[in-house]
Amino acid sequence: MASPYITPQGHAALRGELDHLWRTRRPAVVRALAAAAAEGDRSENAEYIYRKKELREIDRRVRYLTKRMDQLKVVERKPDDTSRVFFGAWVRVADEAGEERTYRIVGVDEVDSSRGWISADSPMARAVRGKAVDDVVLVQLPAGPAEFEIVDICYHDPRAEPAANPSP
Repeated sequence: MASPYITPQGHAALRGELDHLWRTRRPAVVRALAAAAAEGDRSENAEYIYRKKELREIDRRVRYLTKRMDQLKVVERKPDDTSRVFFGAWVRVADEAGEERTYRIVGVDEVDSSRGWISADSPMARAVRGKAVDDVVLVQLPAGPAEFEIVDICYHDPRAEPAANPSP
């Protein structure tokens, strides 16, 4: 079973997707389905068959999101000890060759490998959870075990522009 935790941003994205599907996409598909049904013989009507399938997919996703939203626990605050890796952290690690990568530990519903967002249930996240800078962890990867050193931990996006400090 996947962890029920999610960041506020992830929760807002799922809520936005659910709202879009229910208020915008589904009504548009229902209208298109009704128009296709009015064209006559439904058994050979490709538009009708396609719209029925599309409506089933939307309804399936709406059911999933509705159920999942009830299960989720939004993690809104930083941990008391921000010098250690916990849910929501951005953690920079170096492999044995010195190559660095940055990951953010997020809920399973918001994983995005292109952004380096990994599930809290992933082998890397489990290995670094509770660890501090300079700790070395052993991660079981598909290619075999690998060691990583934790180089940095933060609880804000390290790629974001820092807030400007006005001069007195």
